[in-house]
Amino acid sequence: MTQWGRIAADGTVYVRTAESERAIGSWQAGSVEEGLAFYALRYDDLAAEVGILEARIAGPSADPKAVAATAGKLRASLETASVIGDLAALDARLAGVLERVQGRLAEQVEAKVAAAAAAADKKRGLVEEALRLATSTDWRVTGDRFRAIVEEWKSIRGVDRKTDTGLWEQLSAARRDFDRRRRAHFADLDRQRDEAGEHKARLAAEAEKLTDADDWGPTARRFKELMAEWKAAGRAGRDVDDTLWARFKAAQDAFFARRSEALSARDAELSGNLAAKEALLAEAEALDAGRDLDGARKRLRTIHDKWEKVGRVPRESMGALEQRLAAVEQKVREAGTTSRHVVVTESPLVVRLRESVTKLESRLARARAAGDDKLATETEQALTTQREWLAQAEQSGS
Repeated sequence: MTQWGRIAADGTVYVRTAESERAIGSWQAGSVEEGLAFYALRYDDLAAEVGILEARIAGPSADPKAVAATAGKLRASLETASVIGDLAALDARLAGVLERVQGRLAEQVEAKVAAAAAAADKKRGLVEEALRLATSTDWRVTGDRFRAIVEEWKSIRGVDRKTDTGLWEQLSAARRDFDRRRRAHFADLDRQRDEAGEHKARLAAEAEKLTDADDWGPTARRFKELMAEWKAAGRAGRDVDDTLWARFKAAQDAFFARRSEALSARDAELSGNLAAKEALLAEAEALDAGRDLDGARKRLRTIHDKWEKVGRVPRESMGALEQRLAAVEQKVREAGTTSRHVVVTESPLVVRLRESVTKLESRLARARAAGDDKLATETEQALTTQREWLAQAEQSGS
């Protein structure tokens, strides 16, 4: 017999409890000591199971619910366990395991609540960011960020349904507002591009019509105006813009190439005229009115006729040439006034200047009628100079 059980004379095995004792089996196979040892060994096995549960609940990765289920079954089995040992001690140990289980469950609930709060805070942070992004105009970057926010949202778990739904509605509203504004922006941009394309198509068509124009000044100014309109029209679609620009540029280049050739030819003509008038001046300046006044006058009239037929010279040379010729005419006129054989009724310079003024007035009228502003400006300046010289010549001869 031991402290925790006995085997009766008839072989019945009893275990002692706090209240009394109860029969747990029968032993007929050997001595009483062997029977008691057998049932004590079964108690040790049961105690080992309790020890395993104690170790499990102490571990950081324990599943409290699983431990609680096993401990509950094991504790309930103590009332019918066929073992000899301190069952009250095992019951107390299992009660301790279940108490630890409750503590771990409370910790899990607390951790779950804290995790849910942290997850909700993360989602609130995403909502706040989404609300700020809703007014952004950085369309590509913000669109990418909204997609990243949604993916991050999906990875955050543990928020209660009500809170999660409310926060998601706020985020979705911000995203919809941004998408609406982005669609409106690009729709307006497409409209502007279409309008720019139509405008530039009209500009390219007009430029192509101006390619063969010969009124260099007005057409060049119009091309400048078309270029200003082109720049102000904005961008069309890339392919459309490139195609229209190629048309516009080709027309512009063709016109200015023709103008450059024409102006080069005109410059060459003016340079030739300048050389011709300089040769006539050299001849006029070589006249000796004092020796042969009549011959000088006759030769000067011939020079005058050739001078008018030569045509225009570069504007920067016009004044000096006229002054040199006027000086020759003045010299011949003065020689005539001192001669006893010549009576001068009117200065040849005055006559020539009057003819020149008349011709310039006709040229100015033609230039204005043709819309050649550059020629009109040059002619008007030359006309002003000729009128001043005529007034001076008339005053000197009076």
